[in-house]
Amino acid sequence: MTAAVSERREQIRAIVREHLELEDNELSETSSFIEDHEADSLTLMDVLAALEKEFGVTIDQAQFRRMVDLNSAYEVVAESAGW
Repeated sequence: MTAAVSERREQIRAIVREHLELEDNELSETSSFIEDHEADSLTLMDVLAALEKEFGVTIDQAQFRRMVDLNSAYEVVAESAGW
């Protein structure tokens, strides 16, 4: 993993942690935002908006349902940004 990829993953992790109000050790790459962390759709829309702002991308609303954990959030942002 390159430094840029690692940095982007950490930025996404920080945004998710902030919006879901989690400590670092509570969030894994595959823990479910909804099932494990009790996020609602409004909170997840806030996460989406924060990711768009942070990375200067527009994420298609159809991709929203794919963002269920950190790994999928990274994939959606990477595809939208063309990384």
